[in-house]
Amino acid sequence: ENPFLGQRGIRLCLARPELLRTQLRALLRASSYGKLRIMFPMITNFEDWTAAKRMVAEVQHELKVGPVELGIMIEVPAAALLASVFAREVDFFSIGTNDLTQYTLAMDRTNPALSEQADGLNPAVLTLIERTVKAAHSAGKWTGVCGELAANPLAVPILVGLGVDELSCSVPAIPAVKAQVRTLARSTAEHLAAQALAQQTRQSRPVAWVDAAGLVYPPALEAQGV
Repeated sequence: ENPFLGQRGIRLCLARPELLRTQLRALLRASSYGKLRIMFPMITNFEDWTAAKRMVAEVQHELKVGPVELGIMIEVPAAALLASVFAREVDFFSIGTNDLTQYTLAMDRTNPALSEQADGLNPAVLTLIERTVKAAHSAGKWTGVCGELAANPLAVPILVGLGVDELSCSVPAIPAVKAQVRTLARSTAEHLAAQALAQQTRQSRPVAWVDAAGLVYPPALEAQGV
């Protein structure tokens, strides 16, 4: 009965293929107006990816349109663990940190009693992110991160240090995140990422994390309430 463990994302789409075909037709028709990327959510095995890719090919043939970039969301541990397999097939990854944290730690992120423990900076979550990024880069593919972690000032330096190529965040958060990234040295970010992967407790997080996070709020932005 838990909706987070039921028919979500690609599971629902493959269970009701007419819904997915309708959406794919609309997307592929719109591709004539600009560059299109299609990303499939909740992929947990290679069969799901193959079925989704096959359906895209069928609709492309039906509409006589050219190829588009296809990627997957990495939001369950199974997908992160198989990242090296998927990286040979997909054009890109996007790591959905909200669900990845929830499924990795087995904690409902909407439960207020667990809000502090459902922490995307848990080394288990960061290890899966690192694994995904390395797999993507080994195959010459790019990886983005979305979700709350992408705009978390403590997390931004660590994500940069892990080699993430793109941070996707809400519009209000963009100025602060850009300001923070611009001040980061790659060597500093990589050092912070190594510390984050090795942490044992939340209390063991070094002051350097807070210092790096403080860069996100220079006086000019703070005055604007960013």
